[in-house]
Amino acid sequence: MIHLKKYAAIDIGSNAMRLLVTNIVEQKDKPTQFNKSSLVRVPIRLGQDAFTVGEISEENIERMLDAMKAFKLLMKVHKVEKYKACATSAMREAYNGKDIVELIKKKADIKIDIIDGKMEAAIIAASDLKQFINSDRTYLYVDVGGGSTEFSLFNEGKIVASKSFKNGTVRLLNNMVNDIVWTEIEKWIKTTTAGYDNITLIGSGGNINKLFKLSEKHQDTPLSYVYLNSQYQKLNAMTYEERISEMGLNPDRADVIIPATRIYLNAMKWSGARQIYVPKIGLSDGIVKAMYFGRI
Repeated sequence: MIHLKKYAAIDIGSNAMRLLVTNIVEQKDKPTQFNKSSLVRVPIRLGQDAFTVGEISEENIERMLDAMKAFKLLMKVHKVEKYKACATSAMREAYNGKDIVELIKKKADIKIDIIDGKMEAAIIAASDLKQFINSDRTYLYVDVGGGSTEFSLFNEGKIVASKSFKNGTVRLLNNMVNDIVWTEIEKWIKTTTAGYDNITLIGSGGNINKLFKLSEKHQDTPLSYVYLNSQYQKLNAMTYEERISEMGLNPDRADVIIPATRIYLNAMKWSGARQIYVPKIGLSDGIVKAMYFGRI
């Protein structure tokens, strides 16, 4: 006898918004299963507004509102019984972020929580990450977003350190990340990973997922530093249009994938990691699990 629940998570990021609908399967004396039922991604680049002019534009507010109304209807169709919507870096920094939250609650009947970087890292860590972590190894988990990057160090299956930095793909595209930030990240990674041997990276985010898909490797197989660097050089040598026409990248992915790859490569270099696993998890997965286990 199984018991089925349907939960949904809305991730309002700096480069895109996502709705994840998950089937939660409960069965006596068996681990709870979390099966993705539907994932909808809408490429609304809120960070372009928030990081350059400090507010979300009227056009993007309208697009957000339309997307939220659509998400509300999709949750109704899927018969979702519980949901949570979390907004990250762009909405945190836009001075009209709280006004937009109130507008969406009024017009689309969706409650949005604006979370900080520490909470974002904690929610992501609550996702399916543990099944990829061996207790006898050390991992540096790197989640690259449009506005920020979250780092978490795992040793013996537990988080020993976590940090969020204002270094994301949309910020990098707009030349808004100075050398001081890069130096702070380098120092944090080197200091935090000192004393640990054979560190392996775990990467999450749409860009590393796309790079992994392009590699055509099996899900449990890691990407090497050499492979990732060769892809970085290849993509960097192509024009924006060539990345779309020849690599099949979406227009909103074809530009951000280069700065994202740079972040992963630097994280590998500074931690001494030679491999990166890509388990296809993210904030929305973490939201569902955190809701289920009563952490949020």
